[in-house]
Amino acid sequence: MATMREVVFVDGVRTPFGRAGEKGMYAATRADDLAVKALQGLIERNPEVPLDRIDDVGIAATTQIGDQGMTIGRTVAILAGLPTTVPGFALDRMCAGAMTTVSFMGAAIGAGQYDLAVAGGVEHMGRHPIGEGADPNPRFVAEKLVDPQALNMGNTAERLHDRFPELTKERSDRFGMLSQHKVQAAYDRGDIQPDLVPVAYKSAEGWGLATEDEGRRPGTTMEALAALKTPFRPHGRVTAGTSSPLTDGATMSLLAGSDTAKELGLQAKMRLVSFAFAGVEPEVMGLGPVPATEKALKKAGLSINDIGLFELNEAFSVQVLSLLDHFKIADDDPRVNVWGGAIALGHPLAATGVRLMIQLARQFEQRPDVRYGVTAMCVGLGQGGTQIWENPHFDGKKGK
Repeated sequence: MATMREVVFVDGVRTPFGRAGEKGMYAATRADDLAVKALQGLIERNPEVPLDRIDDVGIAATTQIGDQGMTIGRTVAILAGLPTTVPGFALDRMCAGAMTTVSFMGAAIGAGQYDLAVAGGVEHMGRHPIGEGADPNPRFVAEKLVDPQALNMGNTAERLHDRFPELTKERSDRFGMLSQHKVQAAYDRGDIQPDLVPVAYKSAEGWGLATEDEGRRPGTTMEALAALKTPFRPHGRVTAGTSSPLTDGATMSLLAGSDTAKELGLQAKMRLVSFAFAGVEPEVMGLGPVPATEKALKKAGLSINDIGLFELNEAFSVQVLSLLDHFKIADDDPRVNVWGGAIALGHPLAATGVRLMIQLARQFEQRPDVRYGVTAMCVGLGQGGTQIWENPHFDGKKGK
């Protein structure tokens, strides 16, 4: 078997995430312009990269119509100022879009077919709600291949509460509250802002500049969460406070072969160790990261105990808790979502994967005692995705 080339995550940036809808800061901003802004920010931060050496631009979007259509990887590359010789493509794996573009670009680099690649995602959920324009095959439901309820992600979260009674509403509420608190603490320390690309936007009041994530609620309390409605089911357990809000935003990353990075003087922020995707019953979509993580660990020859940091997408509190319970990790384990997550920051579907990587890379820089980290997420229609990363700043004398 041929030896795979080492793949490194050079850099990642994102726009601030905005609340979807008419009152959100990006209501009048095009989705492709958000992606252009993120790509331009990435280029500006890495001036030593010869743009004509970029082999491909992969940008994910879940709803590929309107300003998220037209092979968005190609159109955004041109709009952002890359040479016309640089190709691009679009990809859809719902929530794991950007995670998939990074994984597949990494595989192409590892196989020696690419040297440099841009991978990211964008979602304008205000303009394009999930499922807009979709026409699911009637056999999908009529032949009982999938329960109709499985097409609603909130219902799949309620199903996790049903299947695992130990995943109580109180545990979910506490996890959601702590996500809000941890995000605000990270903002207060200045941990999140360095990787945000400011975006000018126009509203009824005039022009503004987006410099922070819009949907945060740092004052969240358990009492407030306990009083929220359960929109997916009467007397249910999933609320707006334990779900990721509908969000607009874009993310972008730069990947390279380690030899190419060295040639160009680029510093690696992470090394890609392994990745895996897996399928589960669509009715319990949130369990997807469990088999994906088991597969990724097996490919890497690692155990869950080797992982020093976890960046888990908080589509719903209960979804993250189901993974933690499976691997016997405490709800408040200090390795997990150190800076909070999507419940506070938002989850612009196809963009989120790179947001997880950006945060893990920053934490690696601060934590030379940690060697391995995980980015993982559940995916609509019953899937999960996981990547394992190695910290180039790891100091064996400080950690395992």
